[in-house]
Amino acid sequence: MTTFLKVNDQFPDIALPDQQNRMTHLSHLTRSSLLDQHLGFSDGYPLILIFLRGYFCPRDQQQMRQMVEFQSELAVNYARLATISVDPPSVNDAFRAGLNARWPFLSDESRSVVKQINILDETEGEYAYRAQPYTFVLRQTLQIQAIYNGWFFVGRPTLEELRQNLRTIMQERADYRYEAYNDPAVRQVRIPQQEWEYGTPSPGASGLPVATGSIRWFDKDTGVGMIAPDNAEPDIFFHFTAIPGRGYRTIRPGVAVRFEIVTGQHGLSARNIQQIE
Repeated sequence: MTTFLKVNDQFPDIALPDQQNRMTHLSHLTRSSLLDQHLGFSDGYPLILIFLRGYFCPRDQQQMRQMVEFQSELAVNYARLATISVDPPSVNDAFRAGLNARWPFLSDESRSVVKQINILDETEGEYAYRAQPYTFVLRQTLQIQAIYNGWFFVGRPTLEELRQNLRTIMQERADYRYEAYNDPAVRQVRIPQQEWEYGTPSPGASGLPVATGSIRWFDKDTGVGMIAPDNAEPDIFFHFTAIPGRGYRTIRPGVAVRFEIVTGQHGLSARNIQQIE
């Protein structure tokens, strides 16, 4: 059987358990980040979706080793990657750990997805009813950008082919050009370091309202967090650049802070965050 899906078709927004048995929708992988939402960039991110025969297949092992080499580049390109096999989550978890892979491995044990898109392999004996090794490159909306039939290994995408696919998708983003970030509304949230060059300004010196609260959480990987205001208003978003200083700044959850409030088109954000001793 060969998939009926074609380039520009809509890939189904399937939901499958990952290697930790957490239900995962494809649209959750491609949606825009919290920072993007506050900046007004709602395009989301592309997804490379790879169907595997399984851990036992030497061709799959080779493709996965290539993707392990590629995963750091995907991270800085804000592209997403996921694999799907019919193995249970525990098997996927072991395979993933052995590869040192950091992307989700989804489990289609019931074969519902591989049947839905018509890629069930019925030719094998010992390892029957596996997925045919297809790779789909999906746009943020899950529209198909490219399809690779990997029955023979040469049919699987090279890293350079994937780069070209991703470049084509990313170039269409509203924020692909420098000018999108050099916008006053964006600079209020993602604050240029030069604003702290001559020292930390007093809260309120900018004319913005000042509030106090405590750090609800801060994600060091993404550089974003939330502040719980003392006045019990909704939590307020912040980017690490809202903490005066140079380089990459972090802050611990629970720390008491004073900050300025920016009311933007896409919600409240904090700037000039200063720890209260």
